[in-house]
Amino acid sequence: MAGLGRVALILALLVCAYGIGASIYGVRSDQDRWIDSGRRAVYALAVVLVSAFIVLEVAFLSNDYAFNTVADSSSATTPLFYKAAAVWASQEGSLLLWAMLSSLWSSLALFLVKGRLREVAAYATAILLGFAGFFVSLMVFYANPFLTTHPAPVEGAGLDPLLRFSTMLIHPPLVYSGYTLCTIPLAFGMGALIARKVDAEWIKATRRFALAAWLFLGIGIVLGARWSYAELGWGGYWGWDPVENAALMPWLVATAFIHSLMIQEKRGMLKVWNASLVCAMGTLAIMGTFLVRSGILNSIHAFGGATLGVPFVTLIGVLIAASIYLVVSRRDILKSEHRLDSLISRESVFLLNNLMLVGLCFVVFWGTYFPLISEAVTGQQASVGAPWFDRYTVPLALILVLLSGIGPVIAWRRASFANLRRNLLMPAVSALVALGALLGAGVMSKPLAIVMFCLAAFVVGTVAQELWRGGWVRSRAASQMLPVAIAGLIKRNRRRYGGYIVHVGIALLFVGVAASSSFEHLSEPTLTVGKSVKVGSYTVRYVKPTASVTPQSDSAHTGSTLNLGAVLRVSKEGHYVTTLRPTEGFYDSGEPSEGSVGHLIGGQAVSHVSMSSTISRDVWSAVEPDISAPSLQRIVEAGNKTISMMRPEEGMIAIAVLAREYLKSPPPAKFNLRVFPFVMWIWIGAMIVFGGGLIAMWPAPSTVVRRVSVRVGRRRRASHGLARA
Repeated sequence: MAGLGRVALILALLVCAYGIGASIYGVRSDQDRWIDSGRRAVYALAVVLVSAFIVLEVAFLSNDYAFNTVADSSSATTPLFYKAAAVWASQEGSLLLWAMLSSLWSSLALFLVKGRLREVAAYATAILLGFAGFFVSLMVFYANPFLTTHPAPVEGAGLDPLLRFSTMLIHPPLVYSGYTLCTIPLAFGMGALIARKVDAEWIKATRRFALAAWLFLGIGIVLGARWSYAELGWGGYWGWDPVENAALMPWLVATAFIHSLMIQEKRGMLKVWNASLVCAMGTLAIMGTFLVRSGILNSIHAFGGATLGVPFVTLIGVLIAASIYLVVSRRDILKSEHRLDSLISRESVFLLNNLMLVGLCFVVFWGTYFPLISEAVTGQQASVGAPWFDRYTVPLALILVLLSGIGPVIAWRRASFANLRRNLLMPAVSALVALGALLGAGVMSKPLAIVMFCLAAFVVGTVAQELWRGGWVRSRAASQMLPVAIAGLIKRNRRRYGGYIVHVGIALLFVGVAASSSFEHLSEPTLTVGKSVKVGSYTVRYVKPTASVTPQSDSAHTGSTLNLGAVLRVSKEGHYVTTLRPTEGFYDSGEPSEGSVGHLIGGQAVSHVSMSSTISRDVWSAVEPDISAPSLQRIVEAGNKTISMMRPEEGMIAIAVLAREYLKSPPPAKFNLRVFPFVMWIWIGAMIVFGGGLIAMWPAPSTVVRRVSVRVGRRRRASHGLARA
């Protein structure tokens, strides 16, 4: 099995080399058969890499510990659900996942443009195969997932407890899909610059791939935030971690590109800007992968792999240099066909929107890489924290929300003040109503949050007005009920109204962020059983401790050795609200030096958060039990002295005694208790965003029918020509 995987990697490298050569030779010599052969090499690469991935997946599912990757990332006790996902929990497996996804998306892109953009597609094929070849080379020479050890270990190290969370099964493939999809517009953009064919055709061919990259990255980012919120136990959903930021940066640039490409399609403007954006988006996606793979910056998400730093830096340097050269050398053919007619126009709003997004990306970039920048300048690493990011990102976010409300109603080319007054009156009234409601409720202590709430109401008012106007006209013309008419309106112009829905979702998401971060109530008490603490308007009482030793319900999900926790009763003004049951899982460290009993609970402790969620607030809790209490440590020390490492079942008996002692005489426990207002709107807003993104990306029925008609027409003309011949 391992030999088959190694052969597949070598074959994949050869296929990449052949495809690059065939594509470049074909376009240079004007021979279609070589261009077609290069495209087929991408299809063949996808088949080879999927086969290699299946080999590795089978090794994980069958507990083949002869594979070093399997031994390092899985174990017999790892539940099947997580065993399947452990493939990309490893350094080597994640590289294989990246290369495989890249080959699949590249195959789809080249299949869809088959017969069109001949020269551009040929250069894009070579570039895409170059990316795939780079990642295959990393596996062949640096991090081979098919390396083996003989004799094979009896047991594996197991999956990192922090990764034993349901969304981790899909979070990495989604983020990697986003990263690899970012390279599709990059390859076609560079191909268009090399071929000197910079009209809107290459944009039309890759627009949906840019949308798909934006969508997959966005979903991956939100799932990561949810994982942080519900699993890590630190009490937040976004900590400006380097790997979080790495995924956010290409998403921001993709958002800018999706907006500005409409200006190039409609007015032939911003060609230099769009070419630069598409190059930046792809380069930032590679840099995001580099952050995760190299471990160059400290992150709870990152892998340590210093050997990958030099190859990645080389690739990033080549990409930056090639992008600058192509944009600068092609500036004569990238001239805009029209100029900006007025500062009060949709073009101006889109351009300002782009500047805010790129500015936000720059802030995130500077804060993320500041440790490396400071080390290069001063010789010492220094980092910036969340307050620094918030100082600059919050004002930019406020401007972006405002622009997302103005953009849909302002006219192209030139808008009159009368037109603006008519279109912005209702949204402005919505914002004023929201302001009145907030002031009436006594919400005055956080002015920036109040501004965000009002701007969100402005955006919702704008989109509601546009849907109502269009739906009303359609309902009158077609004699339909208003909801049916609005649904038909969205279906007919999915790109436009899908974008409007995205704007509403973003506004609601920011409402959740502003409310939960500005009006959060926090308490981190150390409590004994029976004691209470106030958290905002809620009273939380420590009712009793809990303890369990490898219960079936927990083992099937996390594989922890021991779970210690608490039962918390939450009340408000004397009335019962909910019961919370946070726990902390203790895992086997695998270190015999900690003793026959001590190693069973000496591994990384992982919080299992308990929360009560409603649409208006979350009551959130995590617990940190104290297992260093003398009565508990005596049990561990006695077990270490009397129980042999060869008798693990007796070690588990000692752990059971420890659990019983914890229930009998629980030491004080430290709690992390928080009340987040309206945090649910982050997840609701995100779902609306992604729903709108799917609507915008989905082909309209008329487009599908038109494509089918064109194909049928071509076949009929071809058959008639053969008949005449």
